[in-house]
Amino acid sequence: MTSSTFNKKHQSAASPVLPGHWRLSAGRAMTLQPRQAGVLRIAHGRVWATFDGPHHGPLNDLGDRIVGVGGQLRLQAGQGLVIEAWNAQAPAYFSWDPVPLPLCVQQNSRRSARVAQPLADLRLALALGMGAAGRLALGLAGLARDFVTRRGRESLAM
Repeated sequence: MTSSTFNKKHQSAASPVLPGHWRLSAGRAMTLQPRQAGVLRIAHGRVWATFDGPHHGPLNDLGDRIVGVGGQLRLQAGQGLVIEAWNAQAPAYFSWDPVPLPLCVQQNSRRSARVAQPLADLRLALALGMGAAGRLALGLAGLARDFVTRRGRESLAM
């Protein structure tokens, strides 16, 4: 066996490189809180996973799971999960794949976006307009007060 073959085999055994996967180093933890539902898949090593509560099921279920190669965990949007490499000397590799939304939900979301943005723009315009109207009213009141005060002084001076 040549030294280059040995080095490649040695490196792959000690520290695998898995394109398209996230590396979770030994002794490190990571918190996931996805915006969209998805699936966490373990490609190498094992992870200790802890779901956020409240936990439904047996009283001794604290949301902890040990997941090995080929295992997967489904997460809902906003659901929290902390993962840590199980082996203290070796990393774990995982992938995260969002679950695509059904087409009808995507279309409704696009329709809602067509209404939501103009509504937000109008709300901002209304707030800015109300603020400007209030400042204008205060300014006019101040001018009127100054005018009345000045007229009163002029009448006393005569």
